[in-house]
Amino acid sequence: MRKAIHISIAAALAWSFVPAMAQKTASQGIDEYRAMLADGNPAELFEAKGEDLWKQARGPKKVSLEKCDLGKGAGVVKGAFVELPRYFADTQRVQDLESRLLTCMETLQGFNAAEIAKTPFGRGEMANVTALATWISAESKGLRFNLSQAHSQEKTFYEVGKRLFFQRGGPHDFSCASCHGEEGKRIRLQDLPVLTKNPGDGLGFAAWPAYRVSNGQMWSMQLRLNDCYRQQRFPYPGFASDATIALATYLGVNAKGAASVAPAIKR
Repeated sequence: MRKAIHISIAAALAWSFVPAMAQKTASQGIDEYRAMLADGNPAELFEAKGEDLWKQARGPKKVSLEKCDLGKGAGVVKGAFVELPRYFADTQRVQDLESRLLTCMETLQGFNAAEIAKTPFGRGEMANVTALATWISAESKGLRFNLSQAHSQEKTFYEVGKRLFFQRGGPHDFSCASCHGEEGKRIRLQDLPVLTKNPGDGLGFAAWPAYRVSNGQMWSMQLRLNDCYRQQRFPYPGFASDATIALATYLGVNAKGAASVAPAIKR
């Protein structure tokens, strides 16, 4: 019996000296979990819905969105996502994917963009905007972000987005940079990418829209940014507001060269 106890103690001591690198980190475990889920990513259902909505004659005018110009010409979808937000001459403003979809839904199909913007996430035509954004993003999967900074408004939106990223406020005195401005930070077991530079392929800006396993919802970039404000204890910004588009411009320009994996899957 005594010999068996000694052997058990020796084995336990030996195991305690196994190098840390030989053990799987929490981040590696989460990455494997995501990889397993990605094989059957529920975002595919939203992609299919979005493609159908794009081609379907809808709205008061009973017209499809196949003539919508996302920046690369009427009806061209592939490659558009990785160049947004950008300046559009017809609206004379910088728009991200979702605000641009609202413009097309209003001008081509006759929907009321302002009413859609007031609709809660996940409901009515707002849910359709998310599905459309999911499909459009999927058409550029693997392509690299390359946002324009040629127009003066694009440059202005970048600078405004940068200020918003570092602006501290709310009851906890948080900013976007509080979580995404330094290396080595994480929330619970989730590593937080640094978003002041290219964080790498498929990270940060390059991963949204994404399906959230924790709540069974498809999250667009607009919802992701809105929820960041919620976590800072700020009120939600207006949907497709200049503030959220400016933030998206800042993040998108910083992500230059990163490959898009959207629609991704998140915990």
